[in-house]
Amino acid sequence: MEIFLTYLKVFAVGGLVCMLGQILINKTKMSSARILVLYMLLGVVLEVCGAFDYIKEFAGSGITIPITGFGSNVAKGALEGAKADGFLGAVAGGLRSVSAGLTVAIVCGFVFGLISRSRSKKM
Repeated sequence: MEIFLTYLKVFAVGGLVCMLGQILINKTKMSSARILVLYMLLGVVLEVCGAFDYIKEFAGSGITIPITGFGSNVAKGALEGAKADGFLGAVAGGLRSVSAGLTVAIVCGFVFGLISRSRSKKM
């Protein structure tokens, strides 16, 4: 029963994040790219304020899998790098903390670009 409740919390929080994004798309003139940046900045702000860890403890991957988790990782790495090496450490620490995910995204984009055929949309 405990695992069911864990899955329910993850699904509820992840679903809430997606639902809020869909409401922003439907009710505002914001593009999906701007909403993505907003969610990433939300992850950064939650990490800097110290609230992200509490939400992560409750919701697990429901909050870390969306782009908010990416923003949190960038902020966490930048804070650790800034403490160790100052300004340049902040930049390098932020990039170092998300380098594996960025590498996978770039490699997958390259591979799919090689095996896919581009064509224009028919209107």
